[in-house]
Amino acid sequence: MGLKKIAFYINSLDKGGAQRVIVNVAEAFYQEGIQVVLVTTFQAEEEYQVSDGIRRVYSEITGDEVTGSRIRNFKNRFTKLRNIWKQEAPDVIVSFIGKNNFMAIATVQGLPTKVAVSVRGEPTEEYYNKVMRFIAKHLFNRADGVIFQTADARAFFPEKVQRKSVILPNPLDVACIRPRYQGEKENVIVAVGRVDENKNHKMLIDAFAAVQGKHPEMKLVIYGNGDQRDPLLQYGRELGLQDRIQMPGNVSDIPEKIERARIFVLTSDTEGMPNALLEAMSLGLAVISTDCPCGGPRTVIQDGENGLLVPVRDTAALTRALHRILESPALERKLSDNASQLQQELSPDKVNKVWRAYLTALCKK
Repeated sequence: MGLKKIAFYINSLDKGGAQRVIVNVAEAFYQEGIQVVLVTTFQAEEEYQVSDGIRRVYSEITGDEVTGSRIRNFKNRFTKLRNIWKQEAPDVIVSFIGKNNFMAIATVQGLPTKVAVSVRGEPTEEYYNKVMRFIAKHLFNRADGVIFQTADARAFFPEKVQRKSVILPNPLDVACIRPRYQGEKENVIVAVGRVDENKNHKMLIDAFAAVQGKHPEMKLVIYGNGDQRDPLLQYGRELGLQDRIQMPGNVSDIPEKIERARIFVLTSDTEGMPNALLEAMSLGLAVISTDCPCGGPRTVIQDGENGLLVPVRDTAALTRALHRILESPALERKLSDNASQLQQELSPDKVNKVWRAYLTALCKK
C-alpha cells in the first residue's frame, strides 16, 4: 500500500513552530500529488496559509452539538472526529501536540487508517500533570508510529513506545533557501517567536541592557506577538532603552527581516526543535541559545563552532556570550560560516523525502 492520502491533525494553524512544520510538510506532500486534508479544531485569527488544493476540516462541535454536559460534549467531539476519519479515509493521520495525540489514537481504533502522533515540545510541559503523563506513556503504545524531535524527548517514554518511534528533522521554510547575504551586516540583535513567559525575552532585554553601554551602536529587535509584548515594551522604557528596542509584532517576511542582523538569540526555558533558531542558522547569523530541554538547541549547536549555548535563565552567561561575539569579528565569522551549512542539511527537498519514506513505510505495515 502506497501513500495516497494523508491527514494532519492539530488545534489550529496559528503562527507557532509546530503549525509551521505541518504547513511545510503538507505543502510538500500536496506538490507531490498526494491528497492532503488538514483537520483542525478551530480557525485562529492569524494563521499560516496553505494552497487551495489542501482541504480544511474543522472538528470542534457547534450549534446543537454543544450541550450543557461536559461528558456529552466530549462524546460529541469524539464522535465527530471519528466520523471525519471515516469520511476522509486517509491512509495515515499525523497528529501534533498534547491532547490531540490522545484523541487521534482513540478515535481511529478499529479503522484501517494508520496513526502517527508527534511530541513537539518538552514532554513534561506538553503532558503537564501525572494523569496526562500516565495516559501518554500507555496510550502511545496503541499508535502505529511516534515522531519525536530529539533523543531527550524520546527517552521520556517507555521502551515499548521508543521501539515504534522515530526522530524526524524539521524542514526549513522554503523562504530560507536562498543565497547567503553578503553585504554589510546591520548592528542588530534579533529574536523571533511567540512573546510569552516561556520564551523569556526579559532575559534578552536584561543582557542587552548590560552590553549596550559598551556597544551603543547595537539595537535589539524582537519579532512576534504574545501576552508579554506590552509588558516588555514598558520594561524597555523603564530601562531607558525605548529607542534601542523594537518589537514589530508578527511579520510575514522573517528571512528578509533578519538576514542582515549580526546575532540571533533564543532565550527559551523549554523548546522542542526551535524553527526560528534553525532558520537563523541557515541564513548565516551568529546564534546564541539557551541549552534548554528537551535538547533541541544542543542537537544542532556545537558550542563555540556554529553557535553558543548558555544555561537557561542565566542572564550573566548570555551577557558574556554577547560580548564574545560583539568583540571578536573572527568568532562571529566562524559561527556564521558554520551555521549556514544547516541550509543544506535541512533543505525541504531532503527532509521531506525522509518524512515521506517514514509515513509510506508506516502505511505498508
